[in-house]
Amino acid sequence: MDEKKIKTIKEILSYVAIVAAVILVRVFIFDPVMVDGPSMDTTLTDGQILILNKFIYRKQDIQRYDIVVIRADNKKIIKRVIGLPNETVEIKNNEVYVDGKKINNSFASTKTDDFDLSDIGLVKVPGDSYFVLGDNRNNSSDSRTIGPIKKKDIMGVTSTRIIPKFGNIDK
Repeated sequence: MDEKKIKTIKEILSYVAIVAAVILVRVFIFDPVMVDGPSMDTTLTDGQILILNKFIYRKQDIQRYDIVVIRADNKKIIKRVIGLPNETVEIKNNEVYVDGKKINNSFASTKTDDFDLSDIGLVKVPGDSYFVLGDNRNNSSDSRTIGPIKKKDIMGVTSTRIIPKFGNIDK
């Protein structure tokens, strides 16, 4: 084989390696996701682009207050985890209670109507699910209407915004 052919093959292989690396990163590690709508205002706003971390999500448990991306009806929705598996969630007088204890509600940008899981026919969050809320409670389709979110429907956790301003998202 002459030197020109070898150089061409090496060049093609380097492009194939780059494409393969990008695909592997997108499938298994990171994925950009765009905020669509006002349900997470003022923490996140419509049109912002975030980095969805799939790798860490697979390595650790989802924690309360994590911002997660959920697969719902062929769409990606972004919400905050409030209730963990086997917990009871209640909202009364604009305060959120988990298992009867008041939790941090400082990221809620609007008041929240009273709610408990019995309103949707549950006593506690099932063992394979999470209770999620949008930060803009009066303008969010979340677990209060769509029910608890199964872990298999959570695509990953996001804590980094890349557009319009790169940085961490406050929890």
